[in-house]
Amino acid sequence: MNVLAIQLKRIGDLVLTTPALAQLKSRGARVTLVVDSSCASLLPAIGGVDERLVYSKKGGNRALWRRIRERAWDVCLDFTGSDRSALLGWISRTPRRITFQWVRKRLLRRLAYHAFVDSPVRLAHTCDHYSDLLRPLGFERGAGNQPSLDLPPDARDRATALAAAGAIHGGYVLLHPGTARPEKYWLAERWAAVIGKLHELGQAVVITCGPDAFEKAHAAAIERACGGLTGRTATLFPPDLPTLAALVEKARLIVSCDTAVVHLAAAFQQPQIALFGPTNPFHWRPRHERSVVISAAQPDAPLTNFLPKMAGAPMERIPVATVLRSAEALLSVPPHSSGSADRI
Repeated sequence: MNVLAIQLKRIGDLVLTTPALAQLKSRGARVTLVVDSSCASLLPAIGGVDERLVYSKKGGNRALWRRIRERAWDVCLDFTGSDRSALLGWISRTPRRITFQWVRKRLLRRLAYHAFVDSPVRLAHTCDHYSDLLRPLGFERGAGNQPSLDLPPDARDRATALAAAGAIHGGYVLLHPGTARPEKYWLAERWAAVIGKLHELGQAVVITCGPDAFEKAHAAAIERACGGLTGRTATLFPPDLPTLAALVEKARLIVSCDTAVVHLAAAFQQPQIALFGPTNPFHWRPRHERSVVISAAQPDAPLTNFLPKMAGAPMERIPVATVLRSAEALLSVPPHSSGSADRI
């Protein structure tokens, strides 16, 4: 079975599509994956894929269109449901083009498809939602549906070199305070308080930061709140997504806001704390046993009950104490031991 899979959404969506791609590969499918150019650098880490193609919103896609049109596809799976992905599906001339039921409401888009899967995203974790798209091919949701990444060795080499340049040579806790929306940021002073406590626990700390100017300013504010960084803390600027993922993979613990790093950590099932404020963690939370979710809506303890309808709250409602209790509990469990989340 020759499958064209189209996922043009953001980094987190791409990572959470990996269980569906793995299911396809488990049945011997040959999978070609098309992603947006913003996610292109992560493509070498996406397993279960035979061919990787890149779509650019800025144009210059003629070679891509020609390649898609000239191939003989058995199935096209559109995980995106946008005008751009519908056009790519239509260009493929695939005899079976499948997307989600909600796309059917858009007249022009629905003309590009043959089958529509009923999977309301508001009622499912995003991993499960994407796996549902395989239902017309005879697949059921995978057990656990955990995301995964397969890092190339050079990404790990770059991560090791970057950490060494920041004078981080052993184990560390990784903090990723940046995110795509300003309202999902936690206060710089609270990150600084966490860093101080981690130092008391004997932990080195890596702060990772993306290229966005607002994110860089927030990282600088954390440094100022710390009174300047000591030799046990370094702010690192990974040059690409695989290097960031490799830093995540090597960390003893990852603490982040609701952002792509949540999904990178989940892909390696690393001990992690995910901080959610205005967004509902039901759809995006890590689900492995070494993960902790703290919601501003119920900030006094890690969240254990996840519902499709759950109100958010401002990030400043999350106290340092809740994060620190969770961090100490996760750090007290030996690496690769199970059951840590249950003891928090």
